[in-house]
Amino acid sequence: MTYIPDAQRYEVANFRRCGRSGLVLPAISLGLWQNFGGDNVFETGRAVVRRAFDRGVTHFDLANNYGPPYGSAEENFGTILRKDLSPYRNELLISTKAGWDMWPGPYGIGGSRKYLLASLDDSLQRLGLDYVDIFYSHRPTPDVPLEETMGALVSAVHQGKALYVGISSYSPELTIEAAKILKQQGVPLLIHQPSYSMLNRWIESKLLSTLDELGVGCIAFSPLGQGLLTNKYLQHVRALNDIAQSRGQSLAQMAIAWVLRDQRVTSALIGARNVEQLDNSLDALQKLQFTDAELKSIDDHAQDGNIDLWKSARESV
Repeated sequence: MTYIPDAQRYEVANFRRCGRSGLVLPAISLGLWQNFGGDNVFETGRAVVRRAFDRGVTHFDLANNYGPPYGSAEENFGTILRKDLSPYRNELLISTKAGWDMWPGPYGIGGSRKYLLASLDDSLQRLGLDYVDIFYSHRPTPDVPLEETMGALVSAVHQGKALYVGISSYSPELTIEAAKILKQQGVPLLIHQPSYSMLNRWIESKLLSTLDELGVGCIAFSPLGQGLLTNKYLQHVRALNDIAQSRGQSLAQMAIAWVLRDQRVTSALIGARNVEQLDNSLDALQKLQFTDAELKSIDDHAQDGNIDLWKSARESV
């Protein structure tokens, strides 16, 4: 049966400007980091993607090694594009990344020009696309000059294989340097993708203000703290759950809304195991406002959970 998206998908959709660019992103975007690889049920992932688009989610975020196995999330999403979404390509914002390990040997990891551009070509082939909307450097690489990594992103744009470029898990200082290099070559830095949640608040000290000054957008991944901010782990965050219940939200919904409380955050990047979980997360948009008392109470209980798995990559450069 031919997929026909909901004709009313944009009537209640929520979009935010990405920095000072001309681009807007949905307040909640769908990431395919987990649950969309070859080891997962294809039709479940397909149903999630279709439901997301029906509810006004236009941004789908991937990386070369999402799976497992590596590359399979892009392959599966490419199949979904071909079967269901190809008529709507101009309504979609599709991103991919390279930086972490992808294939054996020294040219299958890092920030070299050879790796990034070869990986992008492979990603486009798996996705069945001529270009992606955003191509990211997935992480800083200490043994590769930043000029080389940023130069590869510029080349991706000049070759017509990416419309915009982004970085992920870069420190504030390195973000400033990256933006400067890109600007000198005529390709602005569009967006930064850091980890951010109530249990992982590192971006508040300097990165958010840096991005604001640079006019760069911010899409926060792992807003649920790698699953800790869900009902599955209530024993660790019971006080936060009580606040969520008083707001008429699930803990996951409040966690997403909390990430979006700051207008400098363009989008919250979520995952979803199934349509039910997706709908629950998207319903966070029904209540984004917090009272001062709620925010203070959250601050009292939202302690660092030692879950910043990307800290070493960020601070090694």
